[in-house]
Amino acid sequence: MTKQQRGVGGLAVNTIHTMDCIEGMRRLPAGSVDVIVTSPPYNIGKDYNSYDDRKPREDYLGWLAEFAAGAARVLADDGSFFLNIGGKPRDPWIPFDAVQRFRPHFELQNVIHWVKSIAIEKADMGGYENITGDIAVGHYQPVNSARYLSQCHEHIFHFTKGGDVALDKLGVGVPYQDKSNIGRWKAAERDLRDRGNTWFIPYRTIRSSRPHPTSFPEKLPEMCIRLHGCRPGMLVLDPFMGIGSTALAAIALGADYIGFEIDPEYREIAESRIAGARREKEQN
Repeated sequence: MTKQQRGVGGLAVNTIHTMDCIEGMRRLPAGSVDVIVTSPPYNIGKDYNSYDDRKPREDYLGWLAEFAAGAARVLADDGSFFLNIGGKPRDPWIPFDAVQRFRPHFELQNVIHWVKSIAIEKADMGGYENITGDIAVGHYQPVNSARYLSQCHEHIFHFTKGGDVALDKLGVGVPYQDKSNIGRWKAAERDLRDRGNTWFIPYRTIRSSRPHPTSFPEKLPEMCIRLHGCRPGMLVLDPFMGIGSTALAAIALGADYIGFEIDPEYREIAESRIAGARREKEQN
């Protein structure tokens, strides 16, 4: 049986299923998923094709609680669940209210800050010869308000069943800026160090490359999967697959994926992107 033909709980793997994710997860066997990477709607009034993003707060949080219970059931005991959720300047409580609904089912093992834009003055960077001036990189949606700051980052909450899952931290490692640190202590055996919990991942600047109102870049799920530790045959789930960023990340890393998406138009865009990625991978 090929990877494309493999099924889990009667659902085909390496497929995006057009169905509600809570219904879909009920069909998956308990403990069948190694990694979940997803970003549910934030309930901030985004214009989705098939979803009302303007629910009363308690209805939204109750729905997240039901989703959290389903995710906990299908995640393996040694699995990782990476939940990206943000708010908006006028309502910064959203991610903090939301994460409480996951607390009965998971341990919060790490909190990662997805930095989309950052400005650093040269004086704060030290004496690196390849940095010659102040830098301001990345993109964000400016806030037209005298009260609120523009939001340049979002949270990625890393949940596990017991809070004790070993990670491949150097799988998303970065080279040392100061090479004298290499060999200074046992942990620094090569030119690679722990990235930590701040990840700079910019959006693409061309709006046409984001036909979905809240899609995240493929690099985000790719880094999550690499941090957990990627191996052939592992199963990655995205319950809110959108236009396929998590599937593309899984394909790039040689992992299997399964996803749910209620909107047929988003699923069609995702499948087109996936087909293109598979063709490119075969050619290379």
